[in-house]
Amino acid sequence: MTLDLTPDCTLSVGAKKDVNVAAKIGSVARETGISIDTIRFYEKEGLVKRSGRSEGGFRLFGQRQIQDLKFIRKSQELGFSLNEIRELLLVRDENVPSCSHVRELLERKLTTVREKIEELRKLEGSLKAALRKCAGEETASIADHASCCAVLDELARAAGERK
Repeated sequence: MTLDLTPDCTLSVGAKKDVNVAAKIGSVARETGISIDTIRFYEKEGLVKRSGRSEGGFRLFGQRQIQDLKFIRKSQELGFSLNEIRELLLVRDENVPSCSHVRELLERKLTTVREKIEELRKLEGSLKAALRKCAGEETASIADHASCCAVLDELARAAGERK
């Protein structure tokens, strides 16, 4: 049997035989749902190990890098920032018990989400109140459009504009 080692195939020799197919950035982007530019950015920022290159200069990604990209994407879906994701990757790669640290990160994130929800509820109330002020104003004539909108008047007053 003959095995040709090409840029698309790497061979790992050890206790077990393992053939790991390296993927080009386009197929990695499709598999992970992350854009090519974002993958390059993650490499530049050190979130993902720099990929090897084929003889033609194409980036080649191994299974570990693809797993890291999927990990990053899932972490972002949970609302973690890139700095928090970097921390999670470090904790994960240290192979030490880290549940308490991750739990703390999750608790902080949950607190932030709850604060944002409260802010959004307040915003919703403000928008509803503004919308109620608009009721019935659709019949105002075009000639007096500058003073027909109570919401615009209120915003102008808040900004210190005088009419």
